Amino acid sequence: MDAGDKNQMNLYEPINVLKPVSNQIWIVDGPIIRMSLGMAKVPFPTRMVVIQLANGELFIWSPIPLEPSLKTEIDRLGPVAHIVSPNKLHYASIQQWKDAYPKATAWASPGVRKRAASQKIRVNFDNDLTSKPDEAWSRDIDHLIMQGNHFLNEVVFFHKSSKALIVADMIQNFEPTKMPPKIHWLLRFGGVCYPDGQTPLDLRLLFFGNKNKARSCLQQMIDWQPERLIVAHGHWYDKNGTAELLRAFRWLQK
Repeated sequence: MDAGDKNQMNLYEPINVLKPVSNQIWIVDGPIIRMSLGMAKVPFPTRMVVIQLANGELFIWSPIPLEPSLKTEIDRLGPVAHIVSPNKLHYASIQQWKDAYPKATAWASPGVRKRAASQKIRVNFDNDLTSKPDEAWSRDIDHLIMQGNHFLNEVVFFHKSSKALIVADMIQNFEPTKMPPKIHWLLRFGGVCYPDGQTPLDLRLLFFGNKNKARSCLQQMIDWQPERLIVAHGHWYDKNGTAELLRAFRWLQK
């Protein structure tokens, strides 16, 4: 990120600290990353989720860099057992966490092994996410693979006790007040501008001709009746989760 972007970005302070969502679930807001969007490099705020399973073990979703102060907080909370990549774009810090917690299982999302190899990034995944939640967390967490997109098959998670739906890139909700003014037009054009953040336009287009599978996935998410909707990038919702889900995926219901 250049100096101009830093001066115009407002992070979700404080970063690198556990923030309670409900019982046994926390978010951790992280630093800015830069992602390629066409010819542009767009700054993205980041967010991870920590869930404490019924047995006390920790489930780490889309980990941000493991700063020493964050590690201290995590270690006080419980043993890290699962480190999860929700899609092939969310993996950059997996190996750092795996190195810090070698007994934990690093879970690969569809396509992430190939993606990491193509970027020459070493990630030692132990197991692959499938269409059914692993028995190690199935009492606490359900999930599905959002199918139909020809580029990104994302694994969407649902924490049962908090009724929190956890989405990485299928819903993005950037707040203009936290983003550089020079890219506001791009956020609006892509359909990812708060308060109406949706699936980004480029990902929506990749469902063309194959929406039925995605609609089936959406119905499963609706059936979960989420009360909260946590996203990796931008504003997340601590209430009205099902309504926000329907709003964000209204393009899929046409």
